[in-house]
Amino acid sequence: MPTDPRERKAVYVISVAAGLAGMHPQTLRIYERRGLIQPYRTPGGTRRYSDEDLAHLGLIQELTEQGINLEGVKRILALEGERARLKAENKRLKQRLALSESSRDRAVRDVHRSYRRDIVVRRQVLPDIPRRDILKG
Repeated sequence: MPTDPRERKAVYVISVAAGLAGMHPQTLRIYERRGLIQPYRTPGGTRRYSDEDLAHLGLIQELTEQGINLEGVKRILALEGERARLKAENKRLKQRLALSESSRDRAVRDVHRSYRRDIVVRRQVLPDIPRRDILKG
């Protein structure tokens, strides 16, 4: 059983991946050398591609068809990766904030409840003293 999660997903050899992506296998090798894609490597060194890698290749192909050179594509992919990382971090921080707010709200409610227990109605404690007598001093 594979221990590396990428190994389980990387099932296509280079010729099959190239065919599915509509590219020549040499193009995939060039993209790897340029750092645009990093396929999983078996212990024997064979490249294996996943569905994620194929989607990545499709994006590279789309960008190059729009006239963007490989360095530009590399920069766009890096920015997309950074955007995804920041989006995940933002989601995590929002969840943490929501948890801390609910904890804070709970603590505030508990404090307010304790105040209510400490409040004593004066008429119950001193029923014999009329209120106007207290105000006159």
